Amino acid sequence: MRSFIFILGIIFFFGCSEKGKTRYDLVISNINLINIENGSVNNKTICIQDGQIVKINTPDSLVNFSSKHHIDGTDKFLLPGFWDNHIHLRGGDSLIKENRDLLPLFIANGITTVRDAGGDLTNEILQWRKEIEKNMLIGPTIYTSGPKLDGDQATWAGSLVVESKQDVTKALDSLEKIPSDFVKIYDSQISRENYLEILKQSKARGMISSGHMPFTIELNEAVTSGIGAIEHLYYILKGCSSEEKEITRAIINKELGFWNSMDQLIASYNATNAQQTFQLLKNNNTYVVPTLHIGNVLSYLDEVDHTNDPYLKIIGKGIIKTYQGRIKRGLNASPEARESRKELNTFFKNLAKSLNDANVKLLAGSDSGAYNSYTYSGISLHQELEALVDVGLTPIEALRTSSFNGSRYLKKDKEVGTIKINKISDLVILNSNPLENIRNTRDIYRVIKGDQIYDPKEIAKQYDCLECFTNNN
Repeated sequence: MRSFIFILGIIFFFGCSEKGKTRYDLVISNINLINIENGSVNNKTICIQDGQIVKINTPDSLVNFSSKHHIDGTDKFLLPGFWDNHIHLRGGDSLIKENRDLLPLFIANGITTVRDAGGDLTNEILQWRKEIEKNMLIGPTIYTSGPKLDGDQATWAGSLVVESKQDVTKALDSLEKIPSDFVKIYDSQISRENYLEILKQSKARGMISSGHMPFTIELNEAVTSGIGAIEHLYYILKGCSSEEKEITRAIINKELGFWNSMDQLIASYNATNAQQTFQLLKNNNTYVVPTLHIGNVLSYLDEVDHTNDPYLKIIGKGIIKTYQGRIKRGLNASPEARESRKELNTFFKNLAKSLNDANVKLLAGSDSGAYNSYTYSGISLHQELEALVDVGLTPIEALRTSSFNGSRYLKKDKEVGTIKINKISDLVILNSNPLENIRNTRDIYRVIKGDQIYDPKEIAKQYDCLECFTNNN
């Protein structure tokens, strides 16, 4: 009887000790929180409940609490989960599984959100999104454009063909039914008139847009018509030329082509025109996606041997096979063409720095996916951040091009993109300070996605390629 009373007393004591305590799903204590907006670093304790940040306190101010999970953040650094703002999930039915298998790679690399910039696996992506939301599949939040919009005989499979104003209306109706998160326009076959019509109708519907730009259009026309983001720097270069009108006319008259206009665009780059273009982009809140890393890779295919890249061990053989098109074109190009490509790549590095200096909003995007040779899902976002720092951005400026700018571009900044109370707890914990060395973004301790906690080393085990997840790759 005495034993029974003693046990009841123990239960009562601990029950009372827990009573009145606030319970959280996760507490990250004593961590260096990096303010992505201004680069300040403050020691904080973060409380998470139901996938949301509910408290941000100084470490000594949080008392009388308990938690299901606890992470000691001592000497570690906290950032919003990274965003890769330009990837591709594509390749048709034969590559469905290989694309799906890429998704955990993003989480292992601290990437909690991706922007899929058009492909032919829309139905599959929508299914993967549901599985990720239900924690049935490890992967990032996927914002997708669905199929790209282009003209007849479009370059990319799955594109929606627009050959008239009515086609544009039908295509946008289709995208809204998906629903797509933004409109992606490609430039291989689309006419000047239909391109501008897409922007006009998208703007009227309140749809976010992004894309390439046919050279039959002047950059200011695309920007003032409402394009939300310019993918790649070719089109920015065109807007900085003192001869843009003449080159545009020559393109329309088929006297000049896209690639053979590059040398003339570089030669006619004008500082005054460039500053006017930068101001135009800034005034219209138009984002620019430099994709510097893939430019570095493709420009030096003839000099860099990728055969021992660790990631080739885990990327599907079908996706690797799609790399061959770009590789062959790069290796078979004339010496003059190879040199021109490298000169253009160098020019783009300087252009990216100039855009940032002018306070044009940049988006870090890797362009990873099938057909984009040796640009690997996950790790290539870190390489893009490093490329931005290499051209002159500070680490905090480069970091802002990921989750902070990405969330603002897609108008999700009330939910994610910064570490604030009531925002979704998409977070990455680093072992070392990325403000001191941008390569430290690779030094990941844990990834928090909503109510899930991921250890990158555990994800790495399923790929049997630990060297793929070391800081040196």
